[in-house]
Amino acid sequence: MKKKLLVILILFLLTKSYGQTTRYIYETSVNPDSINLVSMKVERTFLDIKGDKSLFISEHKLIKDSIVSAFKQDGKIDNKKEEKDFSKLGRVKLGEQTFFDFFIVKNIPEQKVYYYDRAVGRQIYYLEDRPVKWEITNEVEKQNGYSAQKATVNFGGRIWTAWFAKDIHISDGPYKFSGLPGLIVKLEDDKGDYKFDLVQKIIVKNPFEETINTNAKESSRINFHGDKAALELEFSKNRKSMAGNAGGDMQGFEGGGKHGGGMNGGGMGGMRGGGGHGGGMHRGGMGMNGGNSGFSMPSSGGNSGALSGGIQNPIELQ
Repeated sequence: MKKKLLVILILFLLTKSYGQTTRYIYETSVNPDSINLVSMKVERTFLDIKGDKSLFISEHKLIKDSIVSAFKQDGKIDNKKEEKDFSKLGRVKLGEQTFFDFFIVKNIPEQKVYYYDRAVGRQIYYLEDRPVKWEITNEVEKQNGYSAQKATVNFGGRIWTAWFAKDIHISDGPYKFSGLPGLIVKLEDDKGDYKFDLVQKIIVKNPFEETINTNAKESSRINFHGDKAALELEFSKNRKSMAGNAGGDMQGFEGGGKHGGGMNGGGMGGMRGGGGHGGGMHRGGMGMNGGNSGFSMPSSGGNSGALSGGIQNPIELQ
């Protein structure tokens, strides 16, 4: 009887542990200028680990996506009231920007890394095809409160130095980096542009999880930018075609014997112009920008990650 109770207790604890998400919070510093060393921008990024899967995402994006998801489920998305509704939440401002407007999912045991982005409302992703070949040194130092060992790797055009803690038995880390015999507690590149410092560990009982859409477009790392541009071009053409058809249909009213009615060529021309460029569907605008619902964000792509309006300093240079 005691053995049965012990087995039940162990299974219960394992189930409870598997159902929880462990969140490792990194203070992430980024130099937004690829030419000059300017003031570093700081934001928090999360590494959420649940079972044998992990999610890397910035705090700003996680909050934004969770808000949008909640509003969609409640049927509350409305362009006219968007700004008012979002402002009530207080924690994130409309248009809050991030260097990481994408998310990364890893299968830890299989060392598979999936990069997810959006193009005009549709998810697009690829499986990373470059193995991270670490060179582990014998150097051990105290880093962010942990006894950590040093490792280096040349990846994406930058030489990265990682410090990993063997005491944390998780072969993972921020961004696409994993594969070390312990969790990465500090990571920085040789140019001083990117730095990840582990600052906190928390348990999250009901974390927001990014949904992988059934219509997500599968791409490859090499073709990613081209496929993303093709989706945006197709969307633009369809939008212009719809606007043109709507304008052509309305022109029939002009020859019907009554030219008034406020729907002659001048009036509809204005509507056509608004439908083509001011209707809230242009990238960076309100409404249908990649599901951002009012957030003006840059398209990150596989190698970007800069704030819009500034000099881009992508995390991957090649």
